[in-house]
Amino acid sequence: MLLDGLHIPLTTPFYPDGRLNLHKVEHNVARYSKTPAAGLVALSEFGEPSLLSEDETRHVLRSVVGAAAEEKVLIAGVSRDSVVGTLELAESAAEFGYDAVLVKRPSVLRDGQTKELLAYFRAVADRSALPVVLYSSESGEGAVLPSDLVIELAGHSKILGIVDGSDEPGRIEAIKAGTASIKHDVTVTPVFAAVTGRMQIRSEGSEAKDLILATALTDGIAAVATPSRAAAKTRTKVIGFQILAGTTTGILAGLKDNATGAMPAFAAAAPQACYEVLAAWKDGDEGLAREKQVRLQEVAARVERQMGVAGIKFGCDLNGYYGGKPRLPLLPLTGEEQAEIERLMQGMRN
Repeated sequence: MLLDGLHIPLTTPFYPDGRLNLHKVEHNVARYSKTPAAGLVALSEFGEPSLLSEDETRHVLRSVVGAAAEEKVLIAGVSRDSVVGTLELAESAAEFGYDAVLVKRPSVLRDGQTKELLAYFRAVADRSALPVVLYSSESGEGAVLPSDLVIELAGHSKILGIVDGSDEPGRIEAIKAGTASIKHDVTVTPVFAAVTGRMQIRSEGSEAKDLILATALTDGIAAVATPSRAAAKTRTKVIGFQILAGTTTGILAGLKDNATGAMPAFAAAAPQACYEVLAAWKDGDEGLAREKQVRLQEVAARVERQMGVAGIKFGCDLNGYYGGKPRLPLLPLTGEEQAEIERLMQGMRN
């Protein structure tokens, strides 16, 4: 699966009383599907995955697929502390129609437990129903995966890449250099965009659905039936180990270190503003990309890093996506904090 461009980490909406609001999940996904984002990520760190029950988790995963455009790459956050629990969710994600799963370090493991980490990720990748994308967060003690561990895991055929939220200078470049020999063949469109599993199912099924019985058209006389719609054209592209910059403040730095794209949390609130950094870089205009990145710096640092889920959700509310309040024990913003975000996000409306 090609991991390229902007991937939006979805928030999880709740009713005011704390119940899961699947209607707003679908509303948000339908709107995000109209943006230039390449993919959508359900139940990443900012989707409050640890606050959902197993049933709620599966309801969210299913609702996202039902509302997403078929050309959007879908990644499911399936991390559980146990290998068994993670694999069970990966199986569900595959059944629903996801393209890959996002897996982070188990909370029971910390720095120095390299053997245990390797065993966990390899066991998941060996048996996962979908390709695996590693997740290395900047937040939380021991959440960042060591570079040498990432490089070693990158050799696994089912591990396609990593979302990296570390601010360590040169880290992405070092991982790229250490994984330079790794190659994967992926299916892409004629313009080298990702081909999702849902696109392939539709293409493969179109012939059978569009076939008309020849005898129905010729009064029983033999004839050749042909599909009324041609299958989508695809090609193969050779790619390396793929890296997505995992913070809004680090989009441009990641791209300069050869990241293939980005999954910034602030993209849930302002997808267009985040996308413009990638678009300018792709067009070869580093000056414009830097200008767009600087525009994001203050708001992203304050909202994403300091206010967290509550800040991102309020930013969603400002831009026509449903954010609402986080689920307890996370607390909503104060009035002063809301006013601050409104000021910071002036001109970032989508």
